[in-house]
Amino acid sequence: MSVPATGGAPTAVAEPILQVRGLVKHYPLTQGILFRKQVGAVKAVDGVDFDLGAGETLGIVGESGCGKSTVAKMLVNLERPTAGEIRYKGEDIAKLSSRALKAVRRNIQMVFQDPYTSLNPRMTVGDIIGEPYEIHPEVAPKGDRRKRVQDLLDVVGLNPEYINRYPHQFSGGQRQRIGIARGLALRPEIIVADEPVSALDVSVQAQVVNLMDRLQSEFGLSYVFIAHDLSIVRHISDRVGVMYLGRIVETGRDAEIYDHPTHPYTQALLSAVPVPDPEAREHRERIILSGDVPSPANIPSGCRFRTRCWKAQERCALEVPLLAVPAAFRYEGGPAAHPSACHFAEEKQVVPPEEKRDLPSGEAPQEPPKS
Repeated sequence: MSVPATGGAPTAVAEPILQVRGLVKHYPLTQGILFRKQVGAVKAVDGVDFDLGAGETLGIVGESGCGKSTVAKMLVNLERPTAGEIRYKGEDIAKLSSRALKAVRRNIQMVFQDPYTSLNPRMTVGDIIGEPYEIHPEVAPKGDRRKRVQDLLDVVGLNPEYINRYPHQFSGGQRQRIGIARGLALRPEIIVADEPVSALDVSVQAQVVNLMDRLQSEFGLSYVFIAHDLSIVRHISDRVGVMYLGRIVETGRDAEIYDHPTHPYTQALLSAVPVPDPEAREHRERIILSGDVPSPANIPSGCRFRTRCWKAQERCALEVPLLAVPAAFRYEGGPAAHPSACHFAEEKQVVPPEEKRDLPSGEAPQEPPKS
């Protein structure tokens, strides 16, 4: 996704299959018993723009509560946006009728975060994976469904003979594979994966991510991949968007974000990644953010990150920074010339080069900088 140097909506990536513009989701805060009135709103998502190209993976990272999962739910219409557009092949799916939306949902499927609660314990694996065929019978005639479900089990690395087993008979990694098989049943073009490996052990995470990588090549899938784990997002993503308090604050190719971050929040995230090598750890600059994450019901004026930023100045409280290529890099080009929503964006090498080759698993900091 590239953004014009002057800011505004991002220009389209090559062959965009999904375009998101000005996406907003506000949950009203009310008071009163008999006569309820709105006194505010929780701004879970507050103006998100991105494009997703055919066969591409867009990774979205950020702290808990920044709005990642809400974006995922709106992409599959589990949540209706307050404002904005979600265009699939040019058609705004947020404004479709129920009948038209049913057809679109064939092509946009979701893999949920928790493999233990996203599968119905009263249904067999065959019924779970085959349920999409009940909703869209035109995809598979009744006589072919059992064979198709067994083929899907084989595709995700499970024994086709497990078709009559129940979810409690499987491990967490196996359950997530069942969830992926269910997502593949209708041969979608886009899969929205909402933290699909966060509940799994590290070794199982690698298996599931490698499986998703392979399936993307085999089925020509496009992914919106949401996660806390920075190393996993880098491994699977072509582009990365960093979210903070309902907005994307920096976006670019994976190497641009990880090796040449320009937004202070991105730099703080990367500095929080655990480093197993004690020698390398001593050469890494640790950025510790001061203060707490503001409430999405009371977002700071201007730059929403300014209350925790060590670069904050008066301008940050008055002006909302645009997600655009920083002026300092606009004419130079290079990997630092990618969109960043900061008035004082500058490149900062947070992780030493020897660590960049194999970033370990890391989650967004609870309280990460004051340099």
